[in-house]
Amino acid sequence: AAARVPPAANRMTFFVTSANPGQGANLGGLAGADAHCEKLAASVGAGGKNWRAYLSTQPAGGMAAVNARDRIGQGPWVNAKGETVAANLAELHGSNRLSKQTSLTEKGEVVSGRGDPVNNHDVLTGSKEDGTAFPAGADMTCSNWTSGTTGSAMVGHHDRIGLRDDAPSKSWNTSHGSRGCSLPDLRATGGGGLYYCFAAK
Repeated sequence: AAARVPPAANRMTFFVTSANPGQGANLGGLAGADAHCEKLAASVGAGGKNWRAYLSTQPAGGMAAVNARDRIGQGPWVNAKGETVAANLAELHGSNRLSKQTSLTEKGEVVSGRGDPVNNHDVLTGSKEDGTAFPAGADMTCSNWTSGTTGSAMVGHHDRIGLRDDAPSKSWNTSHGSRGCSLPDLRATGGGGLYYCFAAK
């Protein structure tokens, strides 16, 4: 496995998780999601960079919302092949270089998308296009990433492709809600419970 790690992996500051922790959208909250980012990064020699999951949470139980964009530092962000996907927060939420070819896993591998035998282009974010959280009300975060059963989560499309050939391109962080929060439900709408990880420093 180590032989497949790209030489640029130690400079990597952005990746899509290669696997879900195992309980669908129940990631153990933001702390659990961050820990999974760190574990995957460390597995390819890129740990210890204050890895943060690009996930928002909604106001609940007296706790304020958390915006994904406020968790990930200021950039720039570089993928496992050393390609810069965004220079800063403004570019990340504007004219970034995220695509199927650049939104790579920590191993430097392309994530399957629409048109592949297995479509995993849904990426969990729980966020609006500007990287901020949704208000309280309709569940957009699978109970703030603690439910692997009921609820729904906002997802983006890492390949920026819609569900049909005639559909417009989709946002990398805000495309549609998931069918549910379990792995089977996430797979049914075109995903594998994957999410984006960014190094905050």
